[in-house]
Amino acid sequence: MTETAPDTPRCPYGYDRLPSPVPLYGPDYKRDPYPLYQRMREAGPVHRVEFPSGIHAWLVTGYRAAHAALNDPRLGKNHALGNDNWRRLASIMPEPQHSQLQVHLLHQDPPKHTSMRRLVLDAFAPRRVESLRPRFRELADALVDGLPESGGADLVAGFAAHYPFRVLAEVIGLPPELAERFDRDWGKVVQPVGPQDPGRPAYEARLRGLQTYIADVVDHKRADRPASGRPADEDLLGRLVAAHDAGELSRAELDSMVFQLLVAGQEPVTNQITTMLVTLLRHPEQLARLREGVEEPGRLARAVEELLRHDAAFELTTWRFFAEDSDLFGTAVPAGDSVIVSLCAANRDDAQFPEADRLDLDRTPNAHLAFGHGIHFCPGAALARAELQIALATLLTRLSGLRPAEAPGDGLADLAWVPAVLARGVNRLPVAYDRRR
Repeated sequence: MTETAPDTPRCPYGYDRLPSPVPLYGPDYKRDPYPLYQRMREAGPVHRVEFPSGIHAWLVTGYRAAHAALNDPRLGKNHALGNDNWRRLASIMPEPQHSQLQVHLLHQDPPKHTSMRRLVLDAFAPRRVESLRPRFRELADALVDGLPESGGADLVAGFAAHYPFRVLAEVIGLPPELAERFDRDWGKVVQPVGPQDPGRPAYEARLRGLQTYIADVVDHKRADRPASGRPADEDLLGRLVAAHDAGELSRAELDSMVFQLLVAGQEPVTNQITTMLVTLLRHPEQLARLREGVEEPGRLARAVEELLRHDAAFELTTWRFFAEDSDLFGTAVPAGDSVIVSLCAANRDDAQFPEADRLDLDRTPNAHLAFGHGIHFCPGAALARAELQIALATLLTRLSGLRPAEAPGDGLADLAWVPAVLARGVNRLPVAYDRRR
């Protein structure tokens, strides 16, 4: 790793030079990682980093390097490629849950990845998503109807925590009675809790509760299958259960894919709604312009793409590994060490995006990497885009005078960012508004 020059201005994280490894944790980092990412890009494309669990990894930063790494066939996603040191520290999810819930799409390589991905693509196809937009608007309006008529509200508790899951339930075929039972607290299983952490018992209880819920979902879909033996039309959960029963998926792969849908299918959208709102609230002039032009063709879609680029909820990718010692942009990376791509750092690279730190809601072209790239490009990207567009349009047009909360301690500077390693977002977002339309 190349160090910065001695006369480089002092870094906001308390050091003049980039250490090795660079710590990627702490409230200052989670609040605003972008000054650190800029320092890292300037120093080189690959850096040794440390996560809260103590594991060290290799982080790829700049846009060109990130794009290349996301498409590098040498880098695999299967956890079996990880070396013993990575496995000792990174396997936070204990057995038996790790083996039973971690063999989903994000952790597979071709040809298994190809066959598993094919099972989900139809449910998230752009044409199908477009046909469901009226229903998504109904769901968004229903949540806004439940907010106070005036004064203000917490837009996480009142909207963002619920909207993506209600949309997801419609798309994947989760029955209402099971959707009502889902505990959002189960989503915290993707946040690292080490074996010695005092919160470990609660973490393991979440895992057991989620596993029981997944088993109930599978049992319900199997019992509800039509007499023909085929899953209901446009019912993704039913198709996955049928694929397992036909021998195309193991039980662990089935449970892992349901796990991925329930957690990764909605929590990142919840977080992305919050990061978009925080960004707009910090730029009130642009918020007002977007509200005034929300009906202009293409305006909202361009704004969402820029908000995704400016502060993506999926901050870092999941692990990748070389099967043998390899060179990564001039850095020697041992086999089995984890390689992670910083999507947020890539999306703020001035070499790709002129004035990358500036928010420009009409920016075009805008080839950001918020949904990844290559064979692991997010299969639910079209759904996420529709959700985000509808969520923003609904909140901006129905909450007149939307602005940061006015109560002491509730302002934008006081927001607590979620401690999840890979994600950005806030668990509370108090706002004020004049009235609900």
